[in-house]
Amino acid sequence: MKRILIADDHPVVREALRLAAQANWPKWQVDEVADLAGLEATVSSRSGYQLVVLDLSLPDVKGLSGLLLVRKLLADVAILIVSARTDSQTIASTNLLGAQAFIDKSAPLSLIAEVMRRVVAGDIVFPQHSPTARGAKPEVADASRRLAALSAAQMRVLLALAGGRLNKQIADDMNLTEATVKTHLTAIFKKLGVSNRTQAVLAASPLLQFDGRTL
Repeated sequence: MKRILIADDHPVVREALRLAAQANWPKWQVDEVADLAGLEATVSSRSGYQLVVLDLSLPDVKGLSGLLLVRKLLADVAILIVSARTDSQTIASTNLLGAQAFIDKSAPLSLIAEVMRRVVAGDIVFPQHSPTARGAKPEVADASRRLAALSAAQMRVLLALAGGRLNKQIADDMNLTEATVKTHLTAIFKKLGVSNRTQAVLAASPLLQFDGRTL
């Protein structure tokens, strides 16, 4: 079964996005989640996704971490960002991080439906005259390049690390042994070219503490 995943913490917005998706593909399954944890749980148990419609400001997301993780979890699935954060740096950075499209959350439902259709057809759709990935700030581009080497599991560990979680807590959250968490940390340090937890978080901070208004 072909599926679309909508990730937004506002029920009214999710319903509107569902209607837009069903206007295009009435026979496809539309799954809805309200946070990043729900997204992870959903994609771990289901397949067939053709499109993820993602709000950048989910309640358990830091900076651009939601897009980072979704890109790792669903590497071959198109991602459409629907967000109220429409400054030029946010748009350029989502382009850089692999989103296929970006649209203002306040756009008419008919336009959102059209963008959904174009993205599933393979188009790249960003606002007219918006900056490309090359317009992202150097520190954002550098962090993106460094984090690109991480696996999905390593990205999850790094995000937990940035949230202040200890090894035992990360192990419990991810249903892993502490030894496996330590193995992931060793790999993360090596791939990021750092030697400890603090340096790893600092390497990712331009994306995890991202605020398009101030970068």
